[in-house]
Amino acid sequence: MSAAKLSYPLKMHNTLGLAQTCHTLHEAHCCEELISLSQSAYDGDKPMLVLGGGSNLVFTEDYDGVVIKVLSKGIAVSEDEDHFYLTVQAGESWHGLVEYCLARNMPGLENLALIPGTVGAAPIQNIGAYGVEFCQVCDWVEYQDLSTATLIRLDNTACEFGYRESIFKQQLKNRIVITQVQIKLAKHWRPLLSYGPLQHLEAETVTPQAIFDCVCQVRQEKLPDPQVIGNVGSFFKNPLISAQQYLNLMKQHSDIVGYAQDDGRIKLAAGWLIDQAGLKGTSVGGAAVHKAQALVLINQGNATGENICDLAKKVMAEVEAKFGVKLEPEPRVMGRQGEINL
Repeated sequence: MSAAKLSYPLKMHNTLGLAQTCHTLHEAHCCEELISLSQSAYDGDKPMLVLGGGSNLVFTEDYDGVVIKVLSKGIAVSEDEDHFYLTVQAGESWHGLVEYCLARNMPGLENLALIPGTVGAAPIQNIGAYGVEFCQVCDWVEYQDLSTATLIRLDNTACEFGYRESIFKQQLKNRIVITQVQIKLAKHWRPLLSYGPLQHLEAETVTPQAIFDCVCQVRQEKLPDPQVIGNVGSFFKNPLISAQQYLNLMKQHSDIVGYAQDDGRIKLAAGWLIDQAGLKGTSVGGAAVHKAQALVLINQGNATGENICDLAKKVMAEVEAKFGVKLEPEPRVMGRQGEINL
């Protein structure tokens, strides 16, 4: 267990590279430390933030609280006749897990390659890309309920997954810390090629490695490396609208990009909306809309969290003015005492 440090810099712990600090920082290198440190912080008199890869955070001020950095590692594999089961500690890298599975001939995660962050954060946001969401491979999620000091395991259904949603973002928000998850992968693998750049691949001959390589190539072309240019990946959710609203928009914008959902709604491509609103390259202070991918807001080197938020508000206002569609931000916006509204 590491010693606490006062006014600890957070620049290296958030992928936007925002130069804020926190009052105290602890590193949890195993599940027991994660539970102990989180419980102690929750029971204390300071705000608490559990931090994975920092790829979903916008710090707007110095954080006057305790940050628990999740570094717990470990992957245990079991199997039955039909499935592989991977019990994965919260601090494992998500992309590292995808590579681990591919190297051991356990496909099923390849569409989710290069998503930043840790495994413990994946259920909260129900991460997804290229036609696959975390909920499709999740068997269960284990967490410490800090309000009752008990360890609880929820099966997939109980997690109440939705598009970028889960029970962990709603009813359980700010009172739990995810300790580990179990991934369930079918041994009878079927490629999922319905989305965008994967559609040109042949289902009969494609390999998991080929899908992985394609996803990595596309993401690297579209999304800037946060090690080079600070960003949190996609800043906005793809908005869901009614079929009627979509038809109305098509009358004015015949090339609008939309994907039909099981519930009858249409998911729009937020990046397309932002691009069509002429916002690529738009900047506020040191923050800018990425010129290659409108869905990404970047730190050009000297941005503040306030710059990022002001730019996000500008994007949201102009998209709504042009299309009548409200965008929702994906990352959590953090103030001095905790999460705030954009």
